Amino acid sequence: MDYGHGTGHGVGYFLNVHEGPHGIGKHRDEPLQEGMIVTDEPGYYESGKFGIRIENCLLVVKKMETFLGFENITMTPYDRNLIDVNLLSKWDKEYIDQYHQIVFKNVLPVLKEMKVEKYVEDWLKEATKPL
Repeated sequence: MDYGHGTGHGVGYFLNVHEGPHGIGKHRDEPLQEGMIVTDEPGYYESGKFGIRIENCLLVVKKMETFLGFENITMTPYDRNLIDVNLLSKWDKEYIDQYHQIVFKNVLPVLKEMKVEKYVEDWLKEATKPL
């Protein structure tokens, strides 16, 4: 698809927002290596009307001897008000549910340690429940 921007970019190199030395898509400068952080930015744009994009940060991890993969390090639930479940495939729903399980598992202990109000924990539980 041609959606007018790269699929992602590097993070944390000379404190620049859209930076290398690596990237994905048309901003590709250097091959990905274990330990790099990149963004994943799927989006949809209606020319002259609107655009929507999800931007998550991913850690490049070694999956097998010769293969790399990604570990999501963004821990923010997707806004359920913006999800039309009827348009999602089974795979899409499973992906979102798995992502939300990871967010809940990682964020809840932080909230407990911070001793936040109970309603904050309740919000997280509701925001990350299965679709």
